[in-house]
Amino acid sequence: MGKAIIGRKVGMTQLFAEDGKVIPVTVIEAGPCPVVQVKTPETDGYTALKLGFIPAKEKALNKPDLGQFKKAGVAPCKVLREVRLDSVEGYKVGDEVKADVFAAGDKVDASGVTKGHGYTGVIKRWNQHRLKETHGVGPVHREPGSMGANSSPSRVFKHKNLAGQYGVENVTIQNLEVVRVDVARNAILVKGAIPGVKGSVVTLKTSVKA
Repeated sequence: MGKAIIGRKVGMTQLFAEDGKVIPVTVIEAGPCPVVQVKTPETDGYTALKLGFIPAKEKALNKPDLGQFKKAGVAPCKVLREVRLDSVEGYKVGDEVKADVFAAGDKVDASGVTKGHGYTGVIKRWNQHRLKETHGVGPVHREPGSMGANSSPSRVFKHKNLAGQYGVENVTIQNLEVVRVDVARNAILVKGAIPGVKGSVVTLKTSVKA
């Protein structure tokens, strides 16, 4: 059975293992997440779970989203996300997914939206080198570099590294280890860093590579 949960990034701290080693962990406030819809190959062509997170007032939702919660008989939630899983056996609409869905030692994939860095140049965005600061280099010390020949192909090739918006994109970190689960506090502690700012919404699901 596939496992997944939606959570909120609280921040980072560290734990000490039995052998004295320091383990950096990200604390995630995970769930409880009501199951709003269960998708199966027979009805939808693929397997997935639709989960809600963070209670909300009805007036805060638009009609399409509110209709999904009413159809499921679930209290409205601020966040509604669909997570694809290999199997959805054992889940039914109205169930509540809690932090104990995962246990210490489990491998998970964590998805979130990365921190925004605004409009940045190629050195910050793509880790390019600057040119020498010596005489004769000209006012191009932090430029993106050659754009290509002007007569042929008369255009800039696709995927040329240029300046632009850096960050604020969906990123998944794979194969992270769950270090500890605190059911009383709805907390999951995952080894390592997870994309996003403090307070941002993240999704944990069973690792595809484990």
